Amino acid sequence: MDLLLVLLGFICVIVGVFGSFIPVLPGLSSCWVGLLLLYLTKAVENNYWVLGITFVLMVIITILDYVIPAKGTKKFGGSSYGVWGTNIGLIVGILAPIPFGVIIGPFLGALIGELLYDSQNHKRAIKAATGSVLGFLASSFVNFLFSVIYLGIFLTVLWQNRSLIF
Repeated sequence: MDLLLVLLGFICVIVGVFGSFIPVLPGLSSCWVGLLLLYLTKAVENNYWVLGITFVLMVIITILDYVIPAKGTKKFGGSSYGVWGTNIGLIVGILAPIPFGVIIGPFLGALIGELLYDSQNHKRAIKAATGSVLGFLASSFVNFLFSVIYLGIFLTVLWQNRSLIF
């Protein structure tokens, strides 16, 4: 049973690493489930501090995944129309079956939102839309970074308990 939990946990962590930059797959939450499965084995002693801290970080980063692109729009001079457009575009981009929809969606959403706000100022609309893309890329980088850290924790704990598991 322990080997099955370790294998499922490893699969979850790998899916989480890929999910940090492929939005169709779950990202950091999948990595955390992988850690949980590892700690559910009889060979690995429960460490509630590791599970608790990684859980809190996962929740914070998951929330930031939706906040950072909108903040990027605002930082680059976007209005609330651009922020709303970014959020709507992100949802549409995730659901739309087009390549790079999660990048194109927030960009077009912010652009359309800004053009609705001020149809005369195209330069500001493009600048705000660029901010939404940069915000998305920044949140993806943070998600990837923490996914790799969770992978490292998983492999370290697995290595420390290898004689009990295998």
